[in-house]
Amino acid sequence: MPVKKALQNIKSKPKRTPRKTKKKSNKWKFRVITLIIVCLVFSPFYYGKVLKTAVSTGRWFHDLFIFDEYPHYEKFGIRIPRKYYVHGIDVSSYQSKIDWQKVNAMEFNGIKINFAFIKATEGVTLVDPYFQRNWRESKKSGVIRGAYHYFKPKKSGIWQARFFLQTLKVEAGDLPPVVDIEESAGLSPDELVPNLQDFLDEVERKTKVKPIIYTGYQFYKENLKGNFNDYPLWIAHYYQPKLKLDSKTHWDFWQHADNAHIDGIKSKVDMNVFNGELEDLSGLLIQKTKD
Repeated sequence: MPVKKALQNIKSKPKRTPRKTKKKSNKWKFRVITLIIVCLVFSPFYYGKVLKTAVSTGRWFHDLFIFDEYPHYEKFGIRIPRKYYVHGIDVSSYQSKIDWQKVNAMEFNGIKINFAFIKATEGVTLVDPYFQRNWRESKKSGVIRGAYHYFKPKKSGIWQARFFLQTLKVEAGDLPPVVDIEESAGLSPDELVPNLQDFLDEVERKTKVKPIIYTGYQFYKENLKGNFNDYPLWIAHYYQPKLKLDSKTHWDFWQHADNAHIDGIKSKVDMNVFNGELEDLSGLLIQKTKD
């Protein structure tokens, strides 16, 4: 009997259940923390910051360990200066009919066509026959567009500006209008500069943005340097690993080659780089237009 009682006493004792509350609590904490991390990582703001940092870091390592300052890019058929990440072209009727969708789709080793300058007019009578098509189709394809006028030094700067703006309709998101000045036509800088200034003033008066000045490296040094420091500058200087302007001269665009191969264009094309990041280029674009 004592043995039976002992067994009954053992059976009657309540069983102790293991404590699972702490483990459950830890699991929930882990899940909450994981959810917060996932939300942060995949939020647009955080992802944008992370992506920008990753790209900058990747470029830093690339620039640190790759020593070719002027590498050849087989797809484009030219050498392209290093440490520039925003690329573009400029075109005219010389390039004939362009497939802008192919231009925008082209990419090789991280290089793609971000912007294009398109010839609109020359002097006071000539309109580029492909301008309207190029102007329309480049925007449709997603390439940032800008228009340029070829300046004739012996024609009135004011009348050239008016002719240019009659042909061109700028919109928000476009690059500022460009004046292409490559010849002096026998004029001295003292004669040339005031007429060019008239053109610039008229374009700025009508569009409310400062035009970009395009010119050649040597022409700039001999005729323009020191006169137009407040204007965005686009310099042509071919087949060089670096643009050899003094440190006091700020430039925005560099036309570094005239023989690039671009998908969608049958003939050779001028190739350019922008002196900054894509965000900087966005800051240069026309923000709004006059109604």
